[in-house]
Amino acid sequence: MKKKIFIYDTTLRDGSQGENISFSVDEKIRIAKKLDQFGIDYIEGGWPGSNPKDKDFFKKIKKEKLKNAKIVAFSSTRRKNINISEDENFKELLKSQTDFITLFGKTWDLHVKQIMKNSLKENLAMIKDSIKFLKLKNKKVFYDAEHFFDGYKSNPEYAIETLKVALKSGAEFLVLCDSNGGTLHNEIYEITKNIKSIFGKNKLGIHTHNDSGLAVANSLIAVDAGIEMIQGTINGYGERCGNADLISIIPNLKLKMNYECIKIRNNLSDLKSLSNYISESANMISQNNHPFVGKSAFAHKGGIHVSAVLKNPKAYEHIDPKLIGNERRVIISDLSGKSNITYKAKEMNIKLDDKEAKGLTQEIKLLENKGYQFDAADASFEILMLKYSNKFKKIFDLEYFQVIIEKNKEKESFSRAIIKIDVKGKKQLAIGEASGPVGALDIAMREALGKFFPKIKHMSLVDFKVRVIDGRDGTGAIVRVLIDSKDKNNKIWTTIGVSKDLIDASFMALADSFNYYLNQ
Repeated sequence: MKKKIFIYDTTLRDGSQGENISFSVDEKIRIAKKLDQFGIDYIEGGWPGSNPKDKDFFKKIKKEKLKNAKIVAFSSTRRKNINISEDENFKELLKSQTDFITLFGKTWDLHVKQIMKNSLKENLAMIKDSIKFLKLKNKKVFYDAEHFFDGYKSNPEYAIETLKVALKSGAEFLVLCDSNGGTLHNEIYEITKNIKSIFGKNKLGIHTHNDSGLAVANSLIAVDAGIEMIQGTINGYGERCGNADLISIIPNLKLKMNYECIKIRNNLSDLKSLSNYISESANMISQNNHPFVGKSAFAHKGGIHVSAVLKNPKAYEHIDPKLIGNERRVIISDLSGKSNITYKAKEMNIKLDDKEAKGLTQEIKLLENKGYQFDAADASFEILMLKYSNKFKKIFDLEYFQVIIEKNKEKESFSRAIIKIDVKGKKQLAIGEASGPVGALDIAMREALGKFFPKIKHMSLVDFKVRVIDGRDGTGAIVRVLIDSKDKNNKIWTTIGVSKDLIDASFMALADSFNYYLNQ
């Protein structure tokens, strides 16, 4: 293996700046834990001085025991013409209690003069004061040189001076940012190579945006030029056209460039699962043509292609899809994915014989064709696996349920759910009322099951997502519902339901959630 390339994930900040993407605090915690399990080196949690959500994240993440990743807080350098002790951003940075902090500062003289209405001298002082202040607090500081490449092309002497000030003040990494995403790959290489020659053994990083469609290529060519850290987001989420996509960068680094880049060497097979988990958390549609992990990344339809692949997969596949957790697909007749099922069974300590594994594989394929997606619904997947291994305890049978949506005299909408279940021959009828139909169903289910299982009061619904899988059928389209629930220990699990009827899909996901909890 060549030298280590550090992976710095900024999905929780830069990624959340993408259009239509918003993470709750609990989602951010779960995503951070997933990234840690995968082996990411650094996870940027957010900007604690900018909003209450990020403040809450840093409070909660301290309670989690991460094994691989270091949590990083983000902020700007101090504001112009003030004493750093008066800057609220730095007060909040210290409250976050992270050992690592990333500061961004201005490199481009255009931004300093025209946007900030600042002097070049004061901008250098801001960089110096900010980093020195944090170093005195025993913090490790990464310096993001914002708009570095544009700044270098405009005024190379000043751009280099900002880096020298940051380094002299104690920065651990100097991160070169292509903030507008407009720099071509040859420029990235030439400029980075020159900076490396100036700064020698000092550590450099790269942070690219995708406005020219080159964020991944620019990140990788910067490695050839000598950088040691890549910043990016899962699936390339981010503002405008997005950030560098770590889902493409990581396998290229490991499989093609022979660099070590995630702490858990054998975790690359979880790449597709990680990509899908983040897309579901962001409530974004996974792109079929996503390189490496997309559903179509190793799908073959043309007759000549299929014939060649069946003889030798290398004919039309640049890597073995199993290496990154994907699978080959031949349109019309999918090939087996039994190995994935066997792996997950071992992971969940569920014993499946060969016949059961094959049967479950076929069942998964049928369900996925109907719109199910189990990568982000491990609880529903575990229930399915327990059923195939005959270890599933049937908690209840549904007699019927009914949901009525009405408006009261104040013309406010509310829902009433009526449900009847059978628990080992004993019938129970319950009614729930709430502002929405899913809430009403949840209350009714909880009321009915609570008569038999008092511990049901310790679990609660914490999140609810709906996705129209294919909108071309209008109101008859299939919808996918994902429900997150948690217990008194804040363990969170996700279940799924799929139907042409939103209420039916919601009930399926709810039923799985209760079944999962009561089977523990």
